[in-house]
Amino acid sequence: MASKSEMAHQAKEVLRLNDRGTYTVPTHGLYPFQWNWDSALSAIGFAHFDEARAWTEIDTLFAHQWEDGMVPHIIFHQPDEGYFPGPEVWQTGRDVPTSGITQPPVTGFAVRRIFDRAQDKTLATLRATALLPKIHAWHQWFFRARDPMETGLVAIIHPWESGRDNSVDWDRAFERVPIEGVAPFTRRDTSHANPAHRPTDAQYKRYIWLVEKFRSLGWDNTQLHDASPFRVVDPGFNAILIRSCSDLADLADRLGEPEIADQSRAMAAKGIAAMETLWSDARGQYLCEDRTLGTLIDSPSIGGILATFAAIPADRARALAQRIDILAKSCDFLVPSHDPTAPDFDGLRYWRGPAWLIVNYMIADGMKQAGQTAIVDKIMSDCVRLIEKSGFAEYYDPTTGAPCGGAQFTWTAAMVIEILQTHEAA
Repeated sequence: MASKSEMAHQAKEVLRLNDRGTYTVPTHGLYPFQWNWDSALSAIGFAHFDEARAWTEIDTLFAHQWEDGMVPHIIFHQPDEGYFPGPEVWQTGRDVPTSGITQPPVTGFAVRRIFDRAQDKTLATLRATALLPKIHAWHQWFFRARDPMETGLVAIIHPWESGRDNSVDWDRAFERVPIEGVAPFTRRDTSHANPAHRPTDAQYKRYIWLVEKFRSLGWDNTQLHDASPFRVVDPGFNAILIRSCSDLADLADRLGEPEIADQSRAMAAKGIAAMETLWSDARGQYLCEDRTLGTLIDSPSIGGILATFAAIPADRARALAQRIDILAKSCDFLVPSHDPTAPDFDGLRYWRGPAWLIVNYMIADGMKQAGQTAIVDKIMSDCVRLIEKSGFAEYYDPTTGAPCGGAQFTWTAAMVIEILQTHEAA
């Protein structure tokens, strides 16, 4: 068993391995570019031993923010033919190529956390002050472009935006996305990772149909929401947005930006109230909503548990802690991304069952705020057990602990550093 210091050292080496100077790649080969929420979470790890590098990671991400406020989910800094779909598919017309969709906006949370812990307060104030209006513009973009009916909750219009690409949550809504007319393509991901761990070919055809549809509309975000046959309100995604708005409000107060603080706090409050529309007494957790049909999606996935990352009511947080206790009875490592007792659970395949340290960390952080400390200790200790058993994998089978996906994964290593530094139970 590795000591705490040995494990932290190994994690730092993973971050250095994937460091490209001003940004990190998630892992060599499988993901050779800069990914949006990967970078934000990786910066939290960097901040424990190199604050300047942590700020640079986020600065690089926001240097490629679109004029309308969106921050794309991939930035193609350098050519690499080992990934599909590359810039030639997206065709977003940027000087530095990017994708045309976004990802969970965890940056507001990350910046506030890095700022709070900063040893160099002068540097932190300078960098956070510069980032503040950019992050706020992104948050405003979400409610403008992805919540046109002003419900208080935003929709994703492509499964990749959720970060939970092939979740069971999307299956039925995703069936509305056609596959006819998709240009022939060759996947690259299955040459870097076990195909049994990755989305299916049929899913990939639908992913690409959506990309081609949005491209045909010139990536005009005033049109994309209504044009997408896939519009889903994800409680986990919205919890990340709400938490980032709330954290940005607190940060804005301290940095002398009362207008940003007031607007951010209002967006968070409206979102928290609207989250109640996603609660399921039958499941004991939040559920996704198919916005096209206006109905809840009866799928017991981790998205509904990740909702605790926002400041949800105490009774909801308590119920989610109980839900996790129930899940723990059917797997050896928390938190599975889908209920192991459900017929569509797959412990090896991406977001259809495996456990992810980044989601574990956010769930535990929300539970800690809600005072559910027992479940926090269980989740954090399971994270360390997974690392001891299977190294710094992208994700893990929650039943066996087997490593899945990419190896030497940046945000897994970043979360290990964070967990070891901040949670005694680890």
